[in-house]
Amino acid sequence: MSRGLNNTVSSLQRSGTLINSLIAALTIGGQQLFSSFTFKCPCQIGKNFYYGSAFLVIPALILLVAGYALRSQTWTIAGEYCICVPPPRRISLLERKLACLRFFSITGRALVAPLTWLAVTLLTGTYYECAASEFTSVDHYPVFHNISASKRKEILAGFPCCKSAPADIILVRDEVALLHRYQSQMLGWILITLATTAVLVSCCLARCCSPLTSLQHHYWTTHLCNERELFEKAAEQHSRLLITQRIKKLFGFIPGTEDVKHIRIPSCQDWKDISVPSFLCIGDNLQGHYSFLGDRVDEDNEEGKSGDIELKS
Repeated sequence: MSRGLNNTVSSLQRSGTLINSLIAALTIGGQQLFSSFTFKCPCQIGKNFYYGSAFLVIPALILLVAGYALRSQTWTIAGEYCICVPPPRRISLLERKLACLRFFSITGRALVAPLTWLAVTLLTGTYYECAASEFTSVDHYPVFHNISASKRKEILAGFPCCKSAPADIILVRDEVALLHRYQSQMLGWILITLATTAVLVSCCLARCCSPLTSLQHHYWTTHLCNERELFEKAAEQHSRLLITQRIKKLFGFIPGTEDVKHIRIPSCQDWKDISVPSFLCIGDNLQGHYSFLGDRVDEDNEEGKSGDIELKS
C-alpha cells in the first residue's frame, strides 16, 4: 500500500498535478486572508470602481509575473535562446519547436495562481460588488424617481458598506447586492469553464503539433530533469574542487585542514587581482576560469614571488 501510494505521488509530481493543486490551494487561502484583513470598500463616488478593480486584477497580474519569474525553465530558455554571444548559434527548427513546448508548459503553470485568484474573487463577489455598485441601474425602483442623479450615485456608492438607510432603500440595497453576487459568480463560472476548455485544447494541440511521440516526450522530460539534477551536483563538486585549489595557491593551505605547516602571504598584486571577477566565457578561443580568484593566482610562477612560512608546532 505504501509503495503504491509513493508511486502515485511520484507520478503526480512528474505530471505537475500535485504542484498545481498546491499552488491553487495556497492562492485560495491567501485570497481569503487578503480579503479579510486588507479589503475595505471606500463607498465613495469615483473610487469604488478603481479600488475594487485594483484588488481584482492587480494581484492576478503580480501572481502571473511571479509565476514566470519563479520558474527556472524561464531563465533556462532565456539563457539558451536569447543570449547574444558571438558567433551566434544557429537554432534548428526542432529546437524551436521544443522551446515553444517548454514555454507553453511554463505559461500553463504560471497561469494557475492568477486564474485561481480571479475565479475565487469572482465567486466570492466582494470585489465585484464594490467595483460595480455605482453603475447599477435603479430606474425601475419607485423610491429613486424623485432623487437627483448625483444623490442617486452617492446612495449606490454606499451600498457595499451597509450604511443605515430607510427601509425602502434597504430593500433595494439587498436586491442590488444579490444582483451583483449573481453577476460576479456567473463570470467566475464562465472563467473556470473557459480556462478548463483552454487547458484541454492547448494540451491536445501541443501533443498534435509536437515533433515527439508520447514515449519520446516522456523520455525528453525525464532527461531534462536528470540533466539539471546531475549538472547541479557536478557543478557544485567541480566548483568546490577548483576554488579549493586556487585558495591553496593563494594562502598556502586548504580551509578545514587541521595540520597546517605552511602558509603563504599574498602580495599586494594578488589582492588586486582577486578583487576583479574573471568568470565570463565568451567566444570559441577564450577559456574563462569561473572564479573570483584572479588569473595571477593560477600561474605557476606566482609561487616564487611570495615565500612560504613554515609553522612549527
